[in-house]
Amino acid sequence: MAQDWRLFQGGDTRPHEVETWPPAPPWRRFGDDARRRDKERPLPYLISDEDRDVVNMALHLHRPLLVTGRPGTGKSTLAHAIARELMLGEVLHWPVNSRSTLTEGLYSYDAVGRLREASLKRRADESAGTEPDIGDYLRLGALGTALLPADKPRVLLVDELDKGDVDLPNDLLTVFEEGEFEIPELARLGEGRTVHVQYAGSREKVGITGGWVSCSVFPVVVITSNGEREFPPAFLRRCVRLDLKQPDEAQLQRIVTMHLGEEIGARAQELIADFVSRRNERELATDQLLNAVRLRSSGVRVDQDVLDKLFRSLNEVDAQ
Repeated sequence: MAQDWRLFQGGDTRPHEVETWPPAPPWRRFGDDARRRDKERPLPYLISDEDRDVVNMALHLHRPLLVTGRPGTGKSTLAHAIARELMLGEVLHWPVNSRSTLTEGLYSYDAVGRLREASLKRRADESAGTEPDIGDYLRLGALGTALLPADKPRVLLVDELDKGDVDLPNDLLTVFEEGEFEIPELARLGEGRTVHVQYAGSREKVGITGGWVSCSVFPVVVITSNGEREFPPAFLRRCVRLDLKQPDEAQLQRIVTMHLGEEIGARAQELIADFVSRRNERELATDQLLNAVRLRSSGVRVDQDVLDKLFRSLNEVDAQ
Protein backbone atom coordinates (compact mmCIF):
# COMPACT_ATOMS: atom_id res chain seq x y z
CA MET A 1 0.00 0.00 0.00
CA ALA A 2 1.36 3.39 -0.94
CA GLN A 3 2.48 5.52 1.97
CA ASP A 4 1.25 9.02 2.64
CA TRP A 5 3.61 11.09 0.54
CA ARG A 6 2.28 14.52 1.49
CA LEU A 7 5.00 16.31 3.45
CA PHE A 8 2.99 19.54 3.48
CA GLN A 9 -0.58 19.26 4.80
CA GLY A 10 -1.72 22.89 4.96
CA GLY A 11 -4.68 24.05 7.06
CA ASP A 12 -4.07 24.24 10.80
CA THR A 13 -1.36 21.56 10.83
CA ARG A 14 1.25 22.25 13.48
CA PRO A 15 4.85 22.83 12.39
CA HIS A 16 6.70 19.53 12.26
CA GLU A 17 10.11 18.29 11.20
CA VAL A 18 10.50 15.87 8.32
CA GLU A 19 12.60 13.02 9.66
CA THR A 20 13.60 11.66 6.26
CA TRP A 21 13.68 14.11 3.39
CA PRO A 22 12.77 12.44 0.07
CA PRO A 23 15.86 11.65 -2.00
CA ALA A 24 16.23 13.71 -5.17
CA PRO A 25 15.73 12.17 -8.60
CA PRO A 26 19.03 11.56 -10.42
CA TRP A 27 18.45 14.58 -12.67
CA ARG A 28 17.84 16.92 -9.69
CA ARG A 29 21.00 16.25 -7.69
CA PHE A 30 23.49 19.03 -7.10
CA GLY A 31 26.90 19.66 -5.56
CA ASP A 32 29.29 16.83 -4.71
CA ASP A 33 26.57 14.19 -5.02
CA ALA A 34 25.89 15.12 -8.64
CA ARG A 35 29.58 15.34 -9.54
CA ARG A 36 30.23 11.94 -7.95
CA ARG A 37 27.37 10.35 -9.90
CA ASP A 38 28.50 11.86 -13.20
CA LYS A 39 32.02 10.58 -12.63
CA GLU A 40 31.05 7.08 -11.49
CA ARG A 41 28.13 6.45 -13.87
CA PRO A 42 27.61 9.14 -16.48
CA LEU A 43 24.26 8.82 -18.23
CA PRO A 44 24.49 7.94 -21.94
CA TYR A 45 22.82 10.18 -24.50
CA LEU A 46 20.33 8.36 -26.72
CA ILE A 47 20.51 9.54 -30.32
CA SER A 48 19.63 8.00 -33.68
CA ASP A 49 22.35 7.07 -36.16
CA GLU A 50 21.10 9.74 -38.56
CA ASP A 51 21.20 12.50 -35.93
CA ARG A 52 24.60 11.30 -34.70
CA ASP A 53 26.02 11.74 -38.20
CA VAL A 54 24.68 15.31 -38.38
CA VAL A 55 26.52 16.10 -35.14
CA ASN A 56 29.72 14.69 -36.59
CA MET A 57 29.27 16.79 -39.73
CA ALA A 58 29.29 19.92 -37.57
CA LEU A 59 32.40 18.73 -35.71
CA HIS A 60 34.33 18.02 -38.92
CA LEU A 61 33.24 21.26 -40.62
CA HIS A 62 33.90 23.39 -37.50
CA ARG A 63 30.45 24.93 -37.92
CA PRO A 64 27.84 25.78 -35.27
CA LEU A 65 25.21 23.07 -34.77
CA LEU A 66 21.70 24.54 -34.76
CA VAL A 67 19.45 22.11 -32.86
CA THR A 68 15.68 22.49 -33.08
CA GLY A 69 12.85 20.42 -31.65
CA ARG A 70 10.07 20.47 -29.11
CA PRO A 71 10.83 21.00 -25.41
CA GLY A 72 12.16 17.87 -23.75
CA THR A 73 13.76 16.32 -26.82
CA GLY A 74 17.29 16.69 -25.43
CA LYS A 75 18.55 19.77 -27.28
CA SER A 76 20.54 21.28 -24.41
CA THR A 77 21.62 17.89 -23.09
CA LEU A 78 23.31 17.17 -26.41
CA ALA A 79 26.00 19.79 -25.71
CA HIS A 80 26.83 18.13 -22.38
CA ALA A 81 26.91 14.70 -24.01
CA ILE A 82 29.42 15.91 -26.62
CA ALA A 83 31.63 17.53 -23.99
CA ARG A 84 31.57 14.45 -21.76
CA GLU A 85 32.24 11.86 -24.46
CA LEU A 86 35.01 13.83 -26.16
CA MET A 87 36.53 15.02 -22.85
CA LEU A 88 36.28 18.71 -23.73
CA GLY A 89 35.73 20.02 -20.21
CA GLU A 90 32.76 21.82 -18.73
CA VAL A 91 30.17 23.26 -21.08
CA LEU A 92 30.13 27.04 -21.40
CA HIS A 93 26.48 28.06 -21.11
CA TRP A 94 24.97 31.22 -22.57
CA PRO A 95 21.22 31.32 -21.86
CA VAL A 96 19.70 33.84 -24.29
CA ASN A 97 16.75 36.08 -23.47
CA SER A 98 15.07 39.09 -25.07
CA ARG A 99 17.69 41.46 -23.59
CA SER A 100 20.78 39.47 -24.61
CA THR A 101 23.37 41.17 -26.81
CA LEU A 102 26.48 40.00 -28.61
CA THR A 103 28.67 42.03 -26.26
CA GLU A 104 27.13 40.27 -23.25
CA GLY A 105 28.13 36.92 -24.70
CA LEU A 106 31.66 38.15 -25.40
CA TYR A 107 32.51 40.09 -22.24
CA SER A 108 31.25 42.45 -19.55
CA TYR A 109 32.97 45.55 -18.21
CA ASP A 110 32.06 47.22 -14.93
CA ALA A 111 33.08 50.77 -15.77
CA VAL A 112 31.01 52.23 -12.95
CA GLY A 113 32.64 49.99 -10.36
CA ARG A 114 36.11 50.90 -11.59
CA LEU A 115 35.28 54.62 -11.50
CA ARG A 116 33.92 54.29 -7.98
CA GLU A 117 37.06 52.46 -6.83
CA ALA A 118 39.30 55.15 -8.36
CA SER A 119 37.27 57.84 -6.61
CA LEU A 120 37.61 56.10 -3.24
CA LYS A 121 41.35 55.76 -3.69
CA ARG A 122 41.72 59.46 -4.51
CA ARG A 123 39.77 60.39 -1.40
CA ALA A 124 41.93 58.16 0.75
CA ASP A 125 45.16 59.47 -0.73
CA GLU A 126 44.99 62.60 -2.88
CA SER A 127 48.50 61.96 -4.15
CA ALA A 128 47.61 58.52 -5.50
CA GLY A 129 47.77 58.60 -9.28
CA THR A 130 47.35 54.96 -10.23
CA GLU A 131 44.05 53.79 -11.64
CA PRO A 132 42.53 50.45 -10.57
CA ASP A 133 43.57 47.56 -12.80
CA ILE A 134 41.01 47.34 -15.60
CA GLY A 135 41.42 43.57 -15.63
CA ASP A 136 39.70 43.37 -12.24
CA TYR A 137 36.54 44.85 -13.76
CA LEU A 138 36.38 42.95 -17.04
CA ARG A 139 35.18 39.37 -17.46
CA LEU A 140 34.85 37.25 -20.56
CA GLY A 141 31.40 35.81 -21.21
CA ALA A 142 30.67 32.27 -22.35
CA LEU A 143 31.15 33.08 -26.04
CA GLY A 144 34.30 35.12 -25.38
CA THR A 145 35.76 32.31 -23.26
CA ALA A 146 35.01 29.74 -25.97
CA LEU A 147 37.12 31.81 -28.41
CA LEU A 148 40.24 31.80 -26.24
CA PRO A 149 43.17 30.05 -27.94
CA ALA A 150 43.50 26.42 -26.81
CA ASP A 151 44.76 23.04 -28.03
CA LYS A 152 41.26 21.53 -27.95
CA PRO A 153 37.93 23.25 -28.57
CA ARG A 154 35.59 24.19 -25.75
CA VAL A 155 31.89 23.36 -25.96
CA LEU A 156 29.60 26.39 -26.02
CA LEU A 157 25.84 26.04 -25.51
CA VAL A 158 23.88 29.02 -26.86
CA ASP A 159 20.54 28.17 -25.31
CA GLU A 160 17.23 29.24 -26.90
CA LEU A 161 18.59 31.71 -29.42
CA ASP A 162 15.07 32.22 -30.78
CA LYS A 163 14.20 34.09 -27.58
CA GLY A 164 16.79 36.77 -28.32
CA ASP A 165 16.55 39.99 -30.26
CA VAL A 166 15.86 39.59 -33.98
CA ASP A 167 19.28 41.09 -34.79
CA LEU A 168 21.30 38.78 -32.52
CA PRO A 169 21.76 35.91 -35.08
CA ASN A 170 23.14 38.38 -37.64
CA ASP A 171 25.38 39.93 -34.98
CA LEU A 172 26.90 36.48 -34.39
CA LEU A 173 27.83 35.98 -38.05
CA THR A 174 31.13 37.89 -38.00
CA VAL A 175 32.32 36.24 -34.80
CA PHE A 176 31.47 32.78 -36.13
CA GLU A 177 33.21 33.49 -39.44
CA GLU A 178 36.32 35.22 -38.11
CA GLY A 179 36.73 33.35 -34.81
CA GLU A 180 37.94 36.50 -33.08
CA PHE A 181 36.74 39.74 -31.51
CA GLU A 182 38.09 42.98 -30.10
CA ILE A 183 37.60 44.42 -26.63
CA PRO A 184 37.75 48.20 -27.28
CA GLU A 185 38.37 49.06 -23.62
CA LEU A 186 41.61 47.04 -23.76
CA ALA A 187 42.59 47.97 -27.31
CA ARG A 188 42.71 51.66 -26.31
CA LEU A 189 45.47 50.86 -23.80
CA GLY A 190 47.97 50.14 -26.56
CA GLU A 191 48.86 47.42 -29.04
CA GLY A 192 51.44 45.65 -26.89
CA ARG A 193 49.63 45.95 -23.56
CA THR A 194 48.66 42.67 -21.90
CA VAL A 195 45.81 42.68 -19.39
CA HIS A 196 44.80 39.67 -17.32
CA VAL A 197 41.04 39.17 -17.07
CA GLN A 198 38.76 36.57 -15.55
CA TYR A 199 36.91 34.20 -17.84
CA ALA A 200 33.67 32.22 -17.61
CA GLY A 201 33.60 29.07 -15.51
CA SER A 202 36.81 29.86 -13.62
CA ARG A 203 38.30 32.15 -11.00
CA GLU A 204 41.60 32.17 -12.84
CA LYS A 205 42.71 34.93 -15.21
CA VAL A 206 44.01 34.87 -18.75
CA GLY A 207 46.23 37.41 -20.50
CA ILE A 208 44.80 39.38 -23.45
CA THR A 209 47.26 41.38 -25.55
CA GLY A 210 46.22 44.38 -27.62
CA GLY A 211 42.56 43.89 -26.79
CA TRP A 212 42.10 40.98 -29.24
CA VAL A 213 40.84 37.46 -28.52
CA SER A 214 41.38 34.98 -31.35
CA CYS A 215 40.72 31.25 -31.24
CA SER A 216 43.25 28.71 -32.52
CA VAL A 217 40.55 26.06 -32.98
CA PHE A 218 36.86 26.87 -33.46
CA PRO A 219 34.74 25.88 -30.46
CA VAL A 220 32.02 23.24 -30.59
CA VAL A 221 28.98 25.52 -30.71
CA VAL A 222 25.56 24.02 -30.01
CA ILE A 223 22.70 26.48 -30.57
CA THR A 224 19.22 25.46 -29.46
CA SER A 225 15.89 26.81 -30.67
CA ASN A 226 12.29 25.97 -29.82
CA GLY A 227 11.19 27.28 -33.21
CA GLU A 228 9.48 30.41 -31.89
CA ARG A 229 10.67 32.32 -34.97
CA GLU A 230 12.72 31.87 -38.13
CA PHE A 231 16.39 32.79 -38.45
CA PRO A 232 17.90 34.81 -41.33
CA PRO A 233 19.09 32.77 -44.34
CA ALA A 234 22.64 34.11 -43.94
CA PHE A 235 22.75 32.71 -40.40
CA LEU A 236 21.24 29.34 -41.39
CA ARG A 237 23.77 29.00 -44.19
CA ARG A 238 26.61 29.06 -41.68
CA CYS A 239 25.10 26.38 -39.41
CA VAL A 240 24.67 22.63 -39.62
CA ARG A 241 21.02 21.99 -38.78
CA LEU A 242 19.64 19.16 -36.64
CA ASP A 243 15.95 18.67 -35.87
CA LEU A 244 15.44 16.32 -32.92
CA LYS A 245 12.23 14.31 -32.98
CA GLN A 246 10.26 13.27 -29.92
CA PRO A 247 11.28 9.82 -28.62
CA ASP A 248 8.93 6.97 -29.43
CA GLU A 249 7.64 4.43 -26.90
CA ALA A 250 10.67 2.17 -27.16
CA GLN A 251 13.08 5.09 -26.73
CA LEU A 252 11.09 6.36 -23.75
CA GLN A 253 11.42 2.92 -22.17
CA ARG A 254 15.19 3.12 -22.57
CA ILE A 255 15.28 6.67 -21.16
CA VAL A 256 13.29 5.70 -18.05
CA THR A 257 15.47 2.63 -17.50
CA MET A 258 18.62 4.67 -18.02
CA HIS A 259 17.63 7.21 -15.37
CA LEU A 260 15.82 5.05 -12.81
CA GLY A 261 17.03 1.49 -13.31
CA GLU A 262 15.77 -1.68 -14.97
CA GLU A 263 13.35 -2.71 -12.22
CA ILE A 264 11.52 0.64 -12.22
CA GLY A 265 11.66 0.82 -16.01
CA ALA A 266 10.01 -2.58 -16.34
CA ARG A 267 7.11 -1.47 -14.12
CA ALA A 268 6.63 1.77 -16.07
CA GLN A 269 5.39 0.32 -19.37
CA GLU A 270 1.74 1.16 -18.74
CA LEU A 271 2.62 4.69 -17.64
CA ILE A 272 4.78 5.18 -20.73
CA ALA A 273 1.95 4.04 -23.01
CA ASP A 274 -0.43 6.45 -21.28
CA PHE A 275 2.09 9.27 -21.75
CA VAL A 276 2.48 8.57 -25.47
CA SER A 277 -1.28 8.51 -25.90
CA ARG A 278 -1.65 11.86 -24.17
CA ARG A 279 1.30 13.32 -26.11
CA ASN A 280 -0.56 12.65 -29.35
CA GLU A 281 -3.22 15.11 -28.20
CA ARG A 282 -1.19 17.77 -26.42
CA GLU A 283 2.39 19.08 -26.11
CA LEU A 284 4.27 17.15 -23.44
CA ALA A 285 7.95 16.79 -22.53
CA THR A 286 9.86 13.67 -21.55
CA ASP A 287 10.66 15.28 -18.19
CA GLN A 288 6.99 15.01 -17.29
CA LEU A 289 7.05 11.25 -17.82
CA LEU A 290 10.19 10.89 -15.72
CA ASN A 291 8.54 12.87 -12.93
CA ALA A 292 5.50 10.58 -12.96
CA VAL A 293 7.60 7.40 -12.93
CA ARG A 294 9.76 8.80 -10.15
CA LEU A 295 6.75 9.60 -7.98
CA ARG A 296 5.31 6.13 -8.48
CA SER A 297 8.61 4.49 -7.59
CA SER A 298 8.75 6.62 -4.43
CA GLY A 299 5.49 5.16 -3.15
CA VAL A 300 3.14 7.84 -4.41
CA ARG A 301 -0.18 6.61 -5.78
CA VAL A 302 -0.13 7.96 -9.31
CA ASP A 303 -3.84 7.91 -10.07
CA GLN A 304 -5.77 9.78 -12.76
CA ASP A 305 -5.86 13.04 -10.80
CA VAL A 306 -2.08 13.07 -10.30
CA LEU A 307 -1.46 12.21 -13.95
CA ASP A 308 -3.72 15.01 -15.11
CA LYS A 309 -1.59 17.46 -13.11
CA LEU A 310 1.75 15.99 -14.19
CA PHE A 311 0.83 15.58 -17.85
CA ARG A 312 -0.51 19.06 -18.30
CA SER A 313 0.15 20.48 -21.76
CA LEU A 314 3.14 22.81 -22.01
CA ASN A 315 1.13 25.36 -23.97
CA GLU A 316 -2.01 25.11 -21.86
CA VAL A 317 -3.27 28.46 -20.55
CA ASP A 318 -5.10 28.69 -17.26
CA ALA A 319 -8.71 29.74 -17.51
CA GLN A 320 -9.16 33.24 -16.21
